[in-house]
Amino acid sequence: MFGKPIDFLAIGDITTDAFIRLKDAHVNCAIDKTRCEICLKFADKVPFESVTIVKAVGNSANASVAAARLGLRSALVSDIGDDQNGKDCLAQLKKEAVATSYISTHRGTPTNYHYVLWYGDERTILVKHQKYPYQLPHISPPPKWLYLSSLGSHSEAYHEEIIGYLAHHPEVKLAFQPGTFQMQLGTKKLAALYKRSEVLICNVEEAERITGISSGANRSEIKKVLYALHLLGPKIVHVSDGPKGGYVSDARNGRVPLTYFMPIYPDPKPPLERTGAGDSYASTFVAAFAMGKSLEEAVQWGVINSMSVVQYVGAQEGLLDQKAIQSWLAKAPSDFHLRVI
Repeated sequence: MFGKPIDFLAIGDITTDAFIRLKDAHVNCAIDKTRCEICLKFADKVPFESVTIVKAVGNSANASVAAARLGLRSALVSDIGDDQNGKDCLAQLKKEAVATSYISTHRGTPTNYHYVLWYGDERTILVKHQKYPYQLPHISPPPKWLYLSSLGSHSEAYHEEIIGYLAHHPEVKLAFQPGTFQMQLGTKKLAALYKRSEVLICNVEEAERITGISSGANRSEIKKVLYALHLLGPKIVHVSDGPKGGYVSDARNGRVPLTYFMPIYPDPKPPLERTGAGDSYASTFVAAFAMGKSLEEAVQWGVINSMSVVQYVGAQEGLLDQKAIQSWLAKAPSDFHLRVI
């Protein structure tokens, strides 16, 4: 379908996010400090400050936009409805120079629409994935990198189709950022994806869910989690720990993985809201690899783009191009580099 190979082909659901900024709410962590709850008055009228609509988002859509802004030939495989929301999402992707020829439109089905309860600098997202008849389009020529992330809960057969495609195209490198349902499927059902992954990216909580190992935010235990992820097959594993930084482990040498810690880039001002911070890191990290950057450069680029995204509303407005990333990198603190642990 394309004359030249796509550098970065993302696969995953797309949505529109409606950010509802709350003022009359509070957070309750009395039950479990790892599972805080946002609380609103029940059976009452609750005022809100504003609503911001952000089109064409979702893990994989965000990744495709991040790659395009960095100058890669980027495309998205996804599904939308034949409604105005779907048309707006297509228009937004085209504006971002993301190829949309692999996006399927389904008559009579709405395009995904999520509601984001935004309080302070955090958010709680109300999600619903429409039940599209997932089917992998004919992808020709094969992309250099395939980036797989969040899909709906009815996509098990679709994952088998993706696994089959990768088996027939061993030259395609896979980056896997598991979404909620993909983690629910478990590592046995998706064993071929984990084994095939060049890069696996998740956060600490997700890594613990995938491996069944609790780290307790202890570095020695986190190394055990990273090693357990490597045993599933991926060559490079990155586990983020939010504002605390992140961990990356490299097993490309075929020996014992070498594990590093990476600090965050200092925020130029307090974060506005954190939607898309993980997506921006993951996609930029992979995009940098697709551009031939070193492990340290890829990590640095990802961290800088993540820092930028949280300064804006939504997952895409703050995504940077190469020139802007290089500008931030030039004025980075002296300790902004990988540290072996």
